[in-house]
Amino acid sequence: MSMLPKKWSLKPPAPPELLDQYTGMSLVLAQVLYNRGQTSPEAAFRFLQAKYDSQNPFQMKGMNRAVGRIRQAIKQRESIAVYGDFDADGVTSTALLVQALRALGAIVKPYIPHRVDEGYGLNSDALLRLRRDGVRLVITVDCGIRSIREVEDGNAAGLDIIITDHHSVGPEIPPALAVINPKQEDCRYGEDMLAGVGVAYKLAEALFTVANSMRERRQSTLSLDDLVDLVAIGTVADLAPLNRAENRVLVLEGLKALNGAKREGVRALLNVAGVRAGAVDASTIGYAIGPRINAAGRLEHAMIAYELLASADGRIADQRAAELQALNVKRQELTRAAQALIRERLEQTGEADAPLIMASDASFQPGIVGLVAGRLVDEYYRPAVIMEEGQEESRGSCRSIPEFDITAALDQCADLLVRHGGHAQAAGFTIRNENIPAFKERLMAITSAALSGKELLPKLEIDAEVDPAQLRLELAEELACLEPTGQSNPAPVFKTSGLQIRQKRTVGQDDRHLKLLLSRNGGPPIDAIGFNLGDRMPVLTDCVDVAYLLGVNEYNGRRTVQLVLQDVRPAGEEA
Repeated sequence: MSMLPKKWSLKPPAPPELLDQYTGMSLVLAQVLYNRGQTSPEAAFRFLQAKYDSQNPFQMKGMNRAVGRIRQAIKQRESIAVYGDFDADGVTSTALLVQALRALGAIVKPYIPHRVDEGYGLNSDALLRLRRDGVRLVITVDCGIRSIREVEDGNAAGLDIIITDHHSVGPEIPPALAVINPKQEDCRYGEDMLAGVGVAYKLAEALFTVANSMRERRQSTLSLDDLVDLVAIGTVADLAPLNRAENRVLVLEGLKALNGAKREGVRALLNVAGVRAGAVDASTIGYAIGPRINAAGRLEHAMIAYELLASADGRIADQRAAELQALNVKRQELTRAAQALIRERLEQTGEADAPLIMASDASFQPGIVGLVAGRLVDEYYRPAVIMEEGQEESRGSCRSIPEFDITAALDQCADLLVRHGGHAQAAGFTIRNENIPAFKERLMAITSAALSGKELLPKLEIDAEVDPAQLRLELAEELACLEPTGQSNPAPVFKTSGLQIRQKRTVGQDDRHLKLLLSRNGGPPIDAIGFNLGDRMPVLTDCVDVAYLLGVNEYNGRRTVQLVLQDVRPAGEEA
């Protein structure tokens, strides 16, 4: 798969007299902070210090009522079920809340639906089974905000339901006993961009606060600090914004816990992923931890991942980690095969230039359709809707581009869908098969109208142009203070112009990656690696402009600067 050319967009430089006030740091770091919205020295230093007074969880709408009902259930020895989702955010949310409730003496069990048999969100049949099994209170995590009918069914069966969620709120709020979602319009909580696991953590914080104030004895010595590793995993894996103060602090604290690997499941997972404890950062969650946790729910059952995170037995953790590793390898193979099949169809039908990519097949595993959609968005820079065909109903997953809100588009097709929900750039739905032709026609028209006249090229945001003389190890180490980087706080991208290529070659399977040795005006050589940029080799001239992340390469105990190329083009060429 070749990489699409990118439109380079260099951010305007901050006023020099302002940057001079960012004392104690390089001008490069000051410019990056300015670009990230830290437009005063005071804000920049607050951001770097990552000091944050946790907001009162009782400011969340529904929190008081939820805590009161949960405490009643604990005192009366009622059976509680924590009903989660099958992705990494849902699994970590489930593990966190179950662990917290057990520490408070609750009788509680986890319930995560099967992706194929039950689908996303609350399931009426599952709720009825839980009630028959003696459950009296159901607490959702990372799901439920759009489950109107399912909550009604649960209520009718005699269940009390508390919803905790972070997804977009629909036109109607489910008739639950309490609904905790900071996206509710009349919620007074100051942060509405927590992940599902962040909302679950705030519920645990509220419960612990009350228990502490009442000086109640715990079933264990568990503290909130013992739960932040789960918060970090779910927050990063679910792409929650890392420029928000609460997410940033929770992830930073969670990374410390992950690097300690005190949780047996974390230790086992890092081992199969080949990651050394102590070397875990936010990107490790994104490429190593999150995908393996997600693999369980995608191909088998998410309870495998739950058992990994919940187990205190090292042998069980090792077994579950091995299972997740095998599932992740299988997931990668299935994703590549489905992507190749769709690419072939698009080339045959000439639909590769359509405003929306829509494809379905009975052979597609429902757990990979979202991944396939994401890869197709990367390949074609178009919104993508990929469906797994069922006999009567099909389930679809959508991924989009910044120019198009896919969930808002699905809202306009709600009359054709059984259920749907998600975020602006990622969503899911279930549809009756007889409605698919009308759905495709309407969604294609909505997309076409929204994207008409827009230049659809991925934009590469560049923070600053940097002279080669500045590309030193000290700068790379200084930029580490921006961590955790990720969603809404990306690792900074820099541009350097007019570099001479001293050596060039392709490396990796199928010559997929590009390896360069660069310099300018006889300066010291700079090593550069461009993942998935091997196809650029034939068009490279002797002199190039490069856009890159500034990284550090460690080899034989020696640390040197390395450019991680995001794009490369002949010198002076405009995108």
